Amino acid sequence: MALSYKARKRWSLVILVIGLPLYAGLAVNLVAILPALPKALEFIMYVALGTVWVVPLKFVFQGIGQADPDADDDKN
Repeated sequence: MALSYKARKRWSLVILVIGLPLYAGLAVNLVAILPALPKALEFIMYVALGTVWVVPLKFVFQGIGQADPDADDDKN
């Protein structure tokens, strides 16, 4: 099921405003419950957790910054 441009734009906003802060809190709590780790390993874990969230949601964000391809360009 392919999402329309409008739907992808709305979902991207929901993901960034609601989902990302929730995921960040989850990532911080996940690292906090682990035993004491070296700072370098902890940094690597934060970087990995900070980038891995976008992999399954990549299709939602593709092309959002572009003009709406479904819009009519009949502005004379």
